[in-house]
Amino acid sequence: MTRPFSFHLIATDGAARAGEIETAHGRIATPAFMPVGTQATVKAVTTDDVSRTGADILLANTYHLMLRPGAERVAALGGLHGFMNWHKPILTDSGGFQVMSLSQLRKLDERAVTFRSHLDGAMYELSPERAIEIQRLLGSDISMQLDECLRLPAKRDEIDRAMQLSLRWAERSKRAFEGAKPGYALFGIVQGGDDADLRVESARALVDMDFQGYAIGGLAVGEPQAVMLSMIDIVAPELPADRPRYLMGVGTPDDLIEAVWRGIDMFDCVMPTRNGRHGLAFTRHGSVNLRNARHADDPRPLDETSGDPATRTYSRAYLHHLVKANETLGAMLLTQVNLAYYQTLMRDAREAIAAGTFLAYRDAKKRGWEAGDIPPLNLGA
Repeated sequence: MTRPFSFHLIATDGAARAGEIETAHGRIATPAFMPVGTQATVKAVTTDDVSRTGADILLANTYHLMLRPGAERVAALGGLHGFMNWHKPILTDSGGFQVMSLSQLRKLDERAVTFRSHLDGAMYELSPERAIEIQRLLGSDISMQLDECLRLPAKRDEIDRAMQLSLRWAERSKRAFEGAKPGYALFGIVQGGDDADLRVESARALVDMDFQGYAIGGLAVGEPQAVMLSMIDIVAPELPADRPRYLMGVGTPDDLIEAVWRGIDMFDCVMPTRNGRHGLAFTRHGSVNLRNARHADDPRPLDETSGDPATRTYSRAYLHHLVKANETLGAMLLTQVNLAYYQTLMRDAREAIAAGTFLAYRDAKKRGWEAGDIPPLNLGA
């Protein structure tokens, strides 16, 4: 029998939280990083590889799977878990990010977003109700409301308009989700750009709607890290302590640690996979650009102390060769390296919170990144 969706705290250290989410497809230890599997695949790695890095959950995308292969087809084939051979929890974004990123290919009104497919030009309508229907067809453990995400900076009246529309769509999404099976959840998304008052208004309205979890959206979309962190400082205290908090689309290792310190439980970002495919490795000594010629004769592994075989086994010289030769294996190995690093970062954060030493852990990570022979890159929020 499927257990109900639930979240409970195991330990706190200041605002930082360690907890556990129960879903239809298993438990998620938090803080948690979700690898991004937009089109039912985490690029360059198998689901077994992803699982071996320690990931409890991954993310897929409603918009892209609506276009190809189609939600109804996935449902007929047994749902997304079986389709992609991933039997742990899955969270699906609703397509709200594509409202921003594909703004040249869509029209938006109160009722829905109409997209012209970037694949073949066909027209698709995505309403709050259809977004929920697609996510239920996919079998997502955690579904997201449809919202409108804006790129920052933006004018306050435009931020307010998008936030208010997102609240109305949140109500419609919640009604469409009624009757979902036990173990499945719907999260509301706090919008409001970089305006403190609008963020608080959005958060309080969503809490009144009583979602099973809450996301902070519309950040890491052009604003400095300091602005992002200030919005988290404002929003997190407005959200219920007994529900998971998800910061969407974030970010660098430093972003994650700073957000955990502020009470965030869940993250997703393409950064570890995208950068791995382009020759950049994340390590406890900072970011290593393996395209640089200085690595061509370096026999050292990326980190001889890592628990990840790819990180401690392959030499920097070999990884440099694979990257320069555009060999597929280079993208595969560095994606695994980066995903393992992100999962280790979250595992160690959970342990530090439980031990009451998270502030020391945060400071030690920063010193480690700064002390490395290659300092951490500022990859943007």
